[in-house]
Amino acid sequence: MKPIDSHIPMIGFSAFSGTGKTTLLTRLIPILKEKGLRIAVIKHAHHDFDLDKPGKDSYELRKSGADQTIICTYTRMASITEFDSPEREPGLAQIAAGLDANLVDLILVEGYKQVCFSKIELHRGAMGTPLLYPNDANIIAIACDADLEVEVTIPQLDINDVDSIADFIYQDFYLPGQA
Repeated sequence: MKPIDSHIPMIGFSAFSGTGKTTLLTRLIPILKEKGLRIAVIKHAHHDFDLDKPGKDSYELRKSGADQTIICTYTRMASITEFDSPEREPGLAQIAAGLDANLVDLILVEGYKQVCFSKIELHRGAMGTPLLYPNDANIIAIACDADLEVEVTIPQLDINDVDSIADFIYQDFYLPGQA
């Protein structure tokens, strides 16, 4: 499978459900922003979701049959696109291509485990789940909560040391890509 060619550096976080991907991202984002990076996040969900609340104008407009609804204020903008079938869901490359490189320096991705792009695996030994590495050649580091019982040839990070994970992303992933 060919790796995604993104015009903005993109790194993913792969793990089994319950490992703490979202929690880690919410802690990483402010640290990466302190380093001067403008961050976009793409999260894949395996379920239906709704951003709007019933009774709000945008919700009512979307529910009336609009295929795309854009809500814009002076502080933010959201775009909601309805798909008539699961096959219409865009892939990660298409979503990343739609981001504005003038507004974003780095894309953090949660999910898309099967897609070919650089990822950090999150692993918690107590969960009893197998490592995704080395079966995924796109995993460039493993963030875990204990020493691994297998030898790895990629960096091993402490999942509880968010500063060191942010430093790895900035120093070892982001900056080399900017050269």
